[in-house]
Amino acid sequence: MNGAESLVKTLLASGVDTCFANPGTSEMHFVAALDDHPDMNCILCLFEGGVSGAADGYFRMKGDVSATLLHLAPGFGNAFGNTHNARKAGSGMVHVVGNHAGRHMKYESPLRGDVPGVAGAVSHWVRESADATDVAADGAAAIRAARSKNGQIATLILPADTAWEAGSAPLVAEPAPAPDRPSAAQVEAAAAALTQPGAILYIGRGAMFGPARRLAGQIAAHTGARLMADTFFARAERGAGTPVMGQLPYPVPPKMEMLKDATQIICVGNNRPVAFFAYPDRPSLPEPPTARVHELCDPQMDAPWTIQALAQALDIPADAPFNAQPLALPDAPTGAVTLEKVGASLAHYLPENAIVMNESITSSFVVMPPTVGARPHDLLTGTGGSIGICLPCATGAAVAAPDRKVLALTGDGSAMYTLQSLWTMAREQLDVTVVVFANRGYQILHGELNDVGAGQPGRNAARMFDIVEPQLDWVSLARGHGVPATRADTMEAFNKALADGFASDGPSLIELVCP
Repeated sequence: MNGAESLVKTLLASGVDTCFANPGTSEMHFVAALDDHPDMNCILCLFEGGVSGAADGYFRMKGDVSATLLHLAPGFGNAFGNTHNARKAGSGMVHVVGNHAGRHMKYESPLRGDVPGVAGAVSHWVRESADATDVAADGAAAIRAARSKNGQIATLILPADTAWEAGSAPLVAEPAPAPDRPSAAQVEAAAAALTQPGAILYIGRGAMFGPARRLAGQIAAHTGARLMADTFFARAERGAGTPVMGQLPYPVPPKMEMLKDATQIICVGNNRPVAFFAYPDRPSLPEPPTARVHELCDPQMDAPWTIQALAQALDIPADAPFNAQPLALPDAPTGAVTLEKVGASLAHYLPENAIVMNESITSSFVVMPPTVGARPHDLLTGTGGSIGICLPCATGAAVAAPDRKVLALTGDGSAMYTLQSLWTMAREQLDVTVVVFANRGYQILHGELNDVGAGQPGRNAARMFDIVEPQLDWVSLARGHGVPATRADTMEAFNKALADGFASDGPSLIELVCP
């Protein structure tokens, strides 16, 4: 058994049975080992950013880690942006990165690079195997690290000679340590703060879905506190029957307006609210200076336990009521396309238990509010600000939850970063309906230019923001990747394409021509 075989067996013995891959020469022995183990689900992504984005979406829906296979420092560099997004989402993954054999590293070969340096900038845990006999133990340690603290980025660097030389027996990864919890005194103080006028229960991560989400709603109803979440989050239950929850807007002024009456902000599974960027004459922290922020449970701590502890401290019974979101299904709109109508159409057609991955950015400010009363669904968003997460994250989510419909909402600019994910959707026949908002540009940058005080775009700025001359043809792009596609420029056409997409068992794409 060589080192690569010992690693694959260690992954499988430890419950890691999915690998998103984009391999090269240094990984060929690992590829051969994967080939010998058909129980490992190997999924090819045509760009490394698709690999890391898919592993992110997989963790968000599966709640457990997958492996990836990347090629040397440049390969990890291509995966960096969506690894950053995964880190901000709290998604665990085991990056396996091939490297040159040890004897080759003394030469300045074309692909020689600083893999530990590149990986270390965005990974929680990095180790390079020194010998083939270390690979199984290193792999088990990587899995444990990736599962620790609710999900971490673990990068195992596998020099080619450690993959092809004789290895040791495979191992089973030790269980990850339980995440930290706040003290009883901290819980009591936070519970008391929640009963104060102007209190906000500000939740994230594990408090956004499952029993903890319902319990958070009961706490808010019992205490009179507002239940709120950040602008962007990894995963949240949403739609009819879920506890009503406010969501901080993206721009700083309305964010400040939403928090202006806050006196106590109790963070559970979340860091304190902060502006996405620094702007001239606007604060980084949007809450009023008189508000007290209780950072009770950070994202790497045990949010479900903390919510339960708060409920116990407040003596909330198991059958306590909460403010539930009512079902509100608008009629399917007709006529000319507007973003308001698109939101109504999505709310009308969205199937129950769907997964929505939203990276439509500027369009979503108008499109998403009508869907809050849609049938129950999970909503995933871009957490780290590095665009190009939608298509690969939807891919990974569909792999993790093959029995659920997935809707991917993306702008045309951000979708171009990782459009290769369409090919993976087609090859794996994933049940993903993609809506590309073809507004022909990076529209958010027009507003950002003004918000930072740099004025209105002139010719050069406009040419850096707008995607025209030539105009992208998303129907041709999708079909070229094997995904059936339709262009919609009326609401009737959009409604039909959306209904057809949800009725299909495979991928489809709608190019929505936006005003």
